[in-house]
Order: sequence, then C-alpha cells, then structure tokens
Amino acid sequence: MSERVRLGVNIDHVATVRNARGGSHPDPVRAARVALAAGGDGITAHLREDRRHITDRDIEALSALCAEAGRPLNLEMALTEEMLAIALRHRPHAACLVPERREEVTTEGGLNVVAQADDMARAAGTLSAAGIRVSLFIDPDVEQVKASAAVGAQVIELHTGRFCHAVGDAHGVEFRRLAEAARLGHSLGLEVHAGHGLNYETAAEVLAIPEIRELNIGHFLIGEAVFIGLDAAVGRMRTVMDGITA
Repeated sequence: MSERVRLGVNIDHVATVRNARGGSHPDPVRAARVALAAGGDGITAHLREDRRHITDRDIEALSALCAEAGRPLNLEMALTEEMLAIALRHRPHAACLVPERREEVTTEGGLNVVAQADDMARAAGTLSAAGIRVSLFIDPDVEQVKASAAVGAQVIELHTGRFCHAVGDAHGVEFRRLAEAARLGHSLGLEVHAGHGLNYETAAEVLAIPEIRELNIGHFLIGEAVFIGLDAAVGRMRTVMDGITA
C-alpha cells in the first residue's frame, strides 16, 4: 500500500465571504474545525499583506486550533519582513512562500527562486532556525526546482493551475511537466506538494505522480461546500485521494 497522501484544506475563501459584509460569520476557524473532522490532514491559510481575507486574528485562532488538534498549520505568505516576523511569532508547522501582487485576484504563478535566490536563502535559513518547515510555491520548472533545493527549502509546492486549465494535448504536456518536476524534486531530497485549481478529477490525475505527498486545495472545496456542505466536500476529496493512493 502506498503512503497516504495528505490533504491540506485552504480556508481563505470562508474569510472572503465573511469580509464581504463584515462581522464574524462565516468563521474560518469553524470551517477549519469541520475540515479536520471530515478528513483534512492540515489547514492552509494565506495571510496577505492587504488582509483581504485571512486576518492576524484568524492566524492566532487557527494556530491555537491546530495545536490543540495536533494538526499542522501551513502559513502561506509573501517574502516580506512583516510576514517573516508573523511567522516567527506564531511558529506554524510550515511556511509556504508565495508570490504576491496587490492587484491579483489569486496567486497567478510560482516564485522565481532563480532570480531571488539570495533573499530566499536568507528567509529559508531564518524560518528553518525557528523550527518552521520551508516550502516554496513554484511552477513545475526544472531550474526552479534546482534553485529551491539550493536555497535550503525542505518542500516545494508545484503550481497546478496551468495543468488544471489546459485542454487537449496541452493537458498532457502540463502533466508531464509536473511529473518531471516532482521526480527531480524528490531526487534532490525535497518533499513534493501540489496545489492550485484542483478539483476531484484533476486531483485524481495529479496523484498518479508517485512523488507527490500532499495536495493543498481551497477554492474548489469552499465552492462545493455551498452545494453539499464543507464536511461532505472534504470527505469526498479524501475518498478520491484514498482511492488513488490505496
């Protein structure tokens, strides 16, 4: 039996709905609790510089919840001094460095680790010294994978957006890029994760790549929750993943 692939549930968009009207409902911490009970292995949250969804108070509460549940919190964050200080204060299980632009709706691509190698290495050293696993969100590009290993990351998360949106022959091309990047990352001692744009079908496809150890999924699960409930959406994703990995 293959090792069980972990499911990280990103609850950012619960906070997006809450913030649309203000107040405290719906509560992303309650969503995190439901997701963990339904089969999620950990919680992912992106504290953006402009606080458009997750807030500092959310991170405090999510840190406490994950610690109580004995489950990992994956803090997605831009590479800024402010975000490094927040990560060092809360000491999440992992910090996933992601590119961030104020005008984007969602993260549109991976980090350019090659071009930012010195800054990435300094951040990776600081976070690792604090006992925080360092993950870099990158496109499935061999040079970015090599650079991620060189700067001291323990994990890479492969951006699956292009794969999920590609059709026809392009879909197969993007799958092969993911598979090649995953193989290389694994050979360099990196743990390989994947995420962005995944649904039940594309998650099952990605899990045919044996080196991938974790999927991080948010928007699709929160969208499905509107129709079938968050516990059912997470439970179905867990069933899909177990069917592939068993």
